[in-house]
Amino acid sequence: MSHSVDNHGASHGSAQSYLVGFVLSIILTAIPFWMVMDGSFSHSATLMTVVGMAVVQIFVHLVYFLHMNTSSEERWNLTALVFTVLIIAIVVVGSLWIMYNLNINMMVH
Repeated sequence: MSHSVDNHGASHGSAQSYLVGFVLSIILTAIPFWMVMDGSFSHSATLMTVVGMAVVQIFVHLVYFLHMNTSSEERWNLTALVFTVLIIAIVVVGSLWIMYNLNINMMVH
């Protein structure tokens, strides 16, 4: 995947890499959409497909549109992404934990 770098050090993808990312995004959206609309698949198979395709699509967007990679120039972007994911995970898990405990405590009394 070729990338051009402007005078500010920012990496930009080629038209071909954007097109590949776009086509992959369309495919990764169309398959779960078709499975849900068709309705002939089991609930668990549909759920696993939707979640799996969503995770893959996150990586497609990170690589093809946000140009995240493991090169040394992109290390700070990757560090910021990992930190952001960690903070979001703490907030979501903490909120679910609090709501679960509140629900349990309200049912006891």
